[in-house]
Amino acid sequence: RLTGQQQEINSLMQRKSAVDEENARLKNEFSNLNWKFKDKSQELKDTEECAQKKEEQNRLVIKNLEEENKGLNICCADLLNDLEKLRKQEAQWKKEKSGNDARIKNLETDLAETREQIKSLHSICSNLSSQVDVKQEELFQKDCDV
Repeated sequence: RLTGQQQEINSLMQRKSAVDEENARLKNEFSNLNWKFKDKSQELKDTEECAQKKEEQNRLVIKNLEEENKGLNICCADLLNDLEKLRKQEAQWKKEKSGNDARIKNLETDLAETREQIKSLHSICSNLSSQVDVKQEELFQKDCDV
């Protein structure tokens, strides 16, 4: 009977030893998993902080771009207004140029007519001058005769 109990005790001791080994292995595995969990938790925290910083940077970039866009929109509006003014001014200048071109053409026609008149008057003047010379010669002759 003692041997049976001894065998049972030995068997229980072997089981206890096996359970203790399994327990130690599980504690070691738990410890390793706990370290990995802490590492992953820290990694997640770092990643979240990095994502938060990136998000803040992106918000700043977006805000700056929106402000720059506002400025560019104002600049574009000003440029479009200037362009419209310049187009109106161009149309006005074209109208004035057209009027000036017509005036120049009229003046050139008048100038050509005036040149013809001057030519004609020169010719008349030349004839008259010849007649005056002839009359002066006659007058001189009559003076001499007298």
